[in-house]
Amino acid sequence: MVIRASIGAVPGLIPSFLILAGVLAGITALISRARNRPLLLPVLLATCTAALCTVTLLPGAAGMTVGQCDTGLPVHVFTSSSSLLNIGLFIPPAALSTLLFRRPATVAAVFVLFSGLIEFIQSVTSLGRSCTVTDVVANSIGALVGVGGAAVWLGIGGRALRRPLRDFAWAAGIALSGSAALAYGFNSQVTGVNVVAIDDSRRAVVDATEGSDTWLSAEAEAVFGTGTRSTGTQVEKDGSRWKIIASTDRGTISGWWPDRTLEWASASDQHGDAGTLTAAQAGGVARSFARTHFPDSLAGSDQTVRTLDDGPHAAYLVTYRRHRQGVLMPMRLDFTITRSGRIIGFTSEAVRDPVPPRATVTVTGTTARRQPAKTAGAEAASAQLLARQLDGVTGQRVAPDKWPDGQGRSAPGQLPCGLSLLALLVGTGPGPRGAAEPVGDRQPQPLLDR
Repeated sequence: MVIRASIGAVPGLIPSFLILAGVLAGITALISRARNRPLLLPVLLATCTAALCTVTLLPGAAGMTVGQCDTGLPVHVFTSSSSLLNIGLFIPPAALSTLLFRRPATVAAVFVLFSGLIEFIQSVTSLGRSCTVTDVVANSIGALVGVGGAAVWLGIGGRALRRPLRDFAWAAGIALSGSAALAYGFNSQVTGVNVVAIDDSRRAVVDATEGSDTWLSAEAEAVFGTGTRSTGTQVEKDGSRWKIIASTDRGTISGWWPDRTLEWASASDQHGDAGTLTAAQAGGVARSFARTHFPDSLAGSDQTVRTLDDGPHAAYLVTYRRHRQGVLMPMRLDFTITRSGRIIGFTSEAVRDPVPPRATVTVTGTTARRQPAKTAGAEAASAQLLARQLDGVTGQRVAPDKWPDGQGRSAPGQLPCGLSLLALLVGTGPGPRGAAEPVGDRQPQPLLDR
């Protein structure tokens, strides 16, 4: 199945492979015959090399943008069918090369670098192929498996490796020089894109919002009418919730998932319909819809119906607002309904009612009387006025809020309490009844009782 899908993704794969394999195998056979070498391993290696080049470098139709390469971590190298195919693709040529040359370290270095070269070519050319770090890792794993298996086979068959020290020296030199060249090429020509993380994020969104499109399509039919068809869905993350926006052939609607609560809707046809629906009936339509979809917002709210425009094509604006202790709550629910009873839009803000703070008294009467004294730097005096004792005559105490006659009002011929106090303090004006009389030409000096 995986091979069938790969063949379908690359048009002309089989004919191209057959042609290239025939050319490479023919050339290899001629060279081997001229050097009196066995033909089997070289011809098989040429055929496998043709398959490798055809599968990885033949133009396709599913590539990334030129100059980009997926640099995401190869977390799916053993679970992705494409990666498993790449592993299997590099095992045969690596194994055949090891059996033919008996230099496993050099063969491993060459095939690992060849894998990186293939991905570099895919990224900088318009082949319609995708460059990924995962493919490099998968190809390298396949090459190492092939080399390791062939080395074990050689050991079992008693065939010694050729000059192991020189083999490792050649492998180190090829690995260093080839890695430096590829690193320079990728850094200068290729931009890294973490496609793996993007794909994982998309997959997580699909998993988290599974079923939301079906739910919102049913809600769209409830608003816009039976037969409404969905044309697309958008998903936005908002904290722990998902905002789902569905476009239909009759309007747009949005809601919250997994809460399954609607937020707003707007019909494509915003014109009013001719009909005989009254304002009271429009309120009933809104109430019936709100009772099903917005029960929390409906509870304790006051409904207001207002007519939009005039004439037979007018519409009604139905609003719901809630008050707590005389304070307007932040929730809101609005409907626009035509005279035919069609809902052409609604907006809902389902916000929990905040708890209004309770008024508390934080300053006692005593504290209030002492507060002015703090500003003046002295303790507040009592509200009684004393006249200084002069020549044995003592003035009568007079309370500012009560006259000596016991009346809580100004006596005839007397100033009001506040003005009498002010007059006594400054020593002018008539004093209240019972105030100290002047002694000689000396005026009494009123003092505040300390």
